[in-house]
Amino acid sequence: MIDRYMRAEMAGIWSDERRFQLMLELETAFLEFLAREKKIPQAEIRALRAVAGKPLAARVKEKEATSGHEIVALLQVLSAELKGKAPSIDRYLHYGLTSSDVMDTVLALQLKEASDLLLKGWKSTAAQISRLAVEHETTWMVGRTHGVHAEPLTFGVKLAGWHAEAMRCIDRVAAARETIAFGKLSGAVGTFSQLSPALEAAVLRKFGLKPEPVATQVIPRDRHADYFHALVLSATAIERFALEIRHLQRTEVLEAEEPFTEGQKGSSAMPHKRNPILCENLCGLARLVRAYEAAVVENVPLWHERDISHSSVERVVMPDATILLDFMLHRFSRVLEGLQVYPERMKHNLDRSLGLVFSQRILLRLIDKGLGRLKAYELVQRNAMKTWTSQEPFMNVLLKDPEVVSTLPAKELRSCFDLNGYRKSARELLRRGGVN
Repeated sequence: MIDRYMRAEMAGIWSDERRFQLMLELETAFLEFLAREKKIPQAEIRALRAVAGKPLAARVKEKEATSGHEIVALLQVLSAELKGKAPSIDRYLHYGLTSSDVMDTVLALQLKEASDLLLKGWKSTAAQISRLAVEHETTWMVGRTHGVHAEPLTFGVKLAGWHAEAMRCIDRVAAARETIAFGKLSGAVGTFSQLSPALEAAVLRKFGLKPEPVATQVIPRDRHADYFHALVLSATAIERFALEIRHLQRTEVLEAEEPFTEGQKGSSAMPHKRNPILCENLCGLARLVRAYEAAVVENVPLWHERDISHSSVERVVMPDATILLDFMLHRFSRVLEGLQVYPERMKHNLDRSLGLVFSQRILLRLIDKGLGRLKAYELVQRNAMKTWTSQEPFMNVLLKDPEVVSTLPAKELRSCFDLNGYRKSARELLRRGGVN
């Protein structure tokens, strides 16, 4: 991933140094449990642990250029570091293990760490949404379907829907963290031919992982596909919210704006421009995360007990997707923190439809008065179309229609245009959206 979309904490999880550090921690823990059976001196274990604190990535890559095998290269570097100091370690390092035991278990640890950062980011974002929802519980705006005015709602209710989706994303990422928290130390084709399930369980427990129930040479990739789907839905949720802000920022609408800071420039050619570049950026990054999902799903079917067609994919998409989503969450939180909301403009736009947004309420009142649904619908639509063409207020048009006022008296008709009738559900909808 390019530096532009990286945050240091998440990028650090995927650095070569962090990966090799985790590999060494795993190999060291494995030898600690193997030490009693193989009579490995604790002094040698300590010597290996001391090596684990050194930067090794450059040397491992140098060895890999010759061996063509990353784990063999790591073992070569360790052997050179411990030469003459730890003969038992030199003998039993990686004893009975295969490369995927180390690589898959370390990948699970990295994904767990990444999940913790993503959950932290989502919780911060959800808190921002909740704050805004409470602030705008009674800020009236028009609800739109197909981009066309539909019925009144409040901006707080819209945000409550975002908050409910954010909470679902938190649940998905938390569940994905549990799904991926499985390792394996079961050997070449997962049959424990050289090691015991008890040893595997003891080592993995130290790292907060569970043993894969039945592994091949690798952990089954449906786990990774499941994990990745939570990332995709998270990125898509952020895109949905960002896309709404982009629509609300259009000049013709201008009901809300992402932050535009002092000194910022919107266009190199047009000094007046205040473009929704942060939200546009988020929409673009979401496309990237989604685009990776097909490759992750295609990693699930591997040849027999394993091939490595999945490896090249995961080295790209797992770091990229988690780094991108981490960046997206923090960028969107920044958008929410500085979001400009214009209640007066929202009310102005609501009023621009000349009362047509109350058509359903009038339809139902006519039905309550005894008209059949089709007849009531025809009466309301007929007058609504007149409003569209004449631009005369809908209430006035209805009051001139004898068929309407003979069924629905003028006083009751006027009461249908009162926004307060829509207010009663706002508090309940915020509650149902998890907004406190």
